Amino acid sequence: MTIKEILKHYWKHDKFRPLQEEIIQSVLLGHDTLALLPTGGGKSVCFQVPALVKQGICIVISPLIALMKDQVENLQAKGINAISIVSGMSKSEVDLALDNCIYNDVKFLYLSPERLLAELVRQRISYMNVNLIAVDEAHCISQWGYDFRPPYLHIADLRQIFPHIPILALTATATADVRDDIQKKLLFKQHNVFKQSFERKNISYVVQHHENKVQKLLNVVKGVNGSGIVYVRTRKEAFDTAQILNQHGYTADYYHAGLPAELRSQKQENWKNNITRIIVATNAFGMGIDKPDVRFVIHKDLPDSLEAYYQEAGRAGRDGQKAYAVLLYNVGDKVKLVKRFEISFPTVDEIKKVYHSLGSYYQLAYETGAGLSLDLDLGDFCSRFQLDVIKTINSLKFLERNEYVSFSESVFLPSRFRFQVFHEELYNFQIQNPVWDAFIKTILRSYAGAFDNYISIREFDLARRMNLSVQQVIEGLDQLQQMEVLNYLPQTDKPQITFISARQHIKDVMIDQHYIELRKAVFKQKMEAVLHYAEAKNCRSRMLLAYFDEPNAHKCGVCDVCLIEKHKDSLTDITDRITDAIVMHLSVDALSLDALVEAITIGTEKERIDIIRLLLDAGKIKTDGMKYYL
Repeated sequence: MTIKEILKHYWKHDKFRPLQEEIIQSVLLGHDTLALLPTGGGKSVCFQVPALVKQGICIVISPLIALMKDQVENLQAKGINAISIVSGMSKSEVDLALDNCIYNDVKFLYLSPERLLAELVRQRISYMNVNLIAVDEAHCISQWGYDFRPPYLHIADLRQIFPHIPILALTATATADVRDDIQKKLLFKQHNVFKQSFERKNISYVVQHHENKVQKLLNVVKGVNGSGIVYVRTRKEAFDTAQILNQHGYTADYYHAGLPAELRSQKQENWKNNITRIIVATNAFGMGIDKPDVRFVIHKDLPDSLEAYYQEAGRAGRDGQKAYAVLLYNVGDKVKLVKRFEISFPTVDEIKKVYHSLGSYYQLAYETGAGLSLDLDLGDFCSRFQLDVIKTINSLKFLERNEYVSFSESVFLPSRFRFQVFHEELYNFQIQNPVWDAFIKTILRSYAGAFDNYISIREFDLARRMNLSVQQVIEGLDQLQQMEVLNYLPQTDKPQITFISARQHIKDVMIDQHYIELRKAVFKQKMEAVLHYAEAKNCRSRMLLAYFDEPNAHKCGVCDVCLIEKHKDSLTDITDRITDAIVMHLSVDALSLDALVEAITIGTEKERIDIIRLLLDAGKIKTDGMKYYL
């Protein structure tokens, strides 16, 4: 099929969005390609379509596990064979998934960059018939970017395995320095960038300066009809703000990464289907959500960077209709942002303390643990070793940079199982163990394909069908695992720590101080850009476009600054026209105040009287108490 036939067949679209077709053609010609498309611009189609045209498998690297799962489910729903390998999966599960990519007709393999560090994964990838390497959120590879992820630097190692396979790098936000850095780090054979303008003509960018942010928030929600997102910094703030909105009669809900996966999914669906009008969320919300009719996005707190702000604000107005991106700001925000900057950069000793504490937390012996992935309860870990949560998270990032550990976001993985025996062996087991016969028959009737693959399982559904408690079902699955009939993996929803190398003695842990200073300088630059955006009295759209290297953009005419300028111009224009009318009428004859006001047809009555008084005070016109004259 041609690329347009594939688009029609799988996506039901008759034509591509702007730039999609040009990017796809570049990839099909074998060119390394960097594609910059705004939030909601359809980046995934740019690698999914060419991968379906060509024989073989497309490797997709993304740091966002939730987004990977979402894309895999969407592809599978279209009848396209796609799988993902994420943190929390067992070694046997990973092993089976990689085998399927080599020997079966899998078209898309989604990986986190951390997974590429595993020798098993890289070794098995070399046996795959790869047709394209897609790097999503490609700005993460650049040390000049706002969200640098050190494991991204190893993506270029795939070049040694597949020297002639093109790389497609995709991102929504990248400055000129970051664009150059992406191509350099991914070893592009030649400079090749496809970039849409960052201008969003239908979005009115607004900065509201006010001490009472809650009142301003309520004013915006009252004044703008339709669905919206309110971004806040903390989970508590998400809950509290949603409560305030509900108390004022607006249907609102809160969302953050600490909620159970099923509850997050339900909240998201309610909002997408307009059951909930407003979702109040931390920055965990939004990736992969394509809701076109969002009429406003409000930031109650300052973002860490303009890249993050542009991406989050860009979730408004994807249908092309009028929408608002509102940033609420007061003097206290600047103090908070500077304080956050200070705690984001722990000392070398603090980083080493976190590393040492991890070894103690997991009771790892020195020189052991290489390749080990473990759940991390961040709250419990910090409490036990009396560590600051923010500094701990940032310490983990620096430990990741020096390749001691990697730290991945929390991800919900449902319970999974797979039979370890073949059909005949299972049948014999049921005959020899009749007490297990009904239990196994229910599993077989409920879930197909478990002899070949790991299958997601819902213990609650099995319990209902077997008339047992959920705990009895879990115990039964555990016992069958102990008898080596099946392999059962309970659900998990926690962040993961992976020890990239064996645990080192604290004296042998080397932290790159120069790199810390570099990240500090980048962070400071980003912070100053955010503060300039919030405080300057320039066209908001022009400031954003200049930041993304579009320096000669025209004024948008719809942001708060432009509207104030328009109002001032309008007032000046009316003043001049009323003055001209007064002079014209009084040059013909002297008139009473009532007659003069009535003779002028421009502006309001109040504006006419105010200007007559100004002209009188300036001595431009005079009165004898009865009539006015020049």
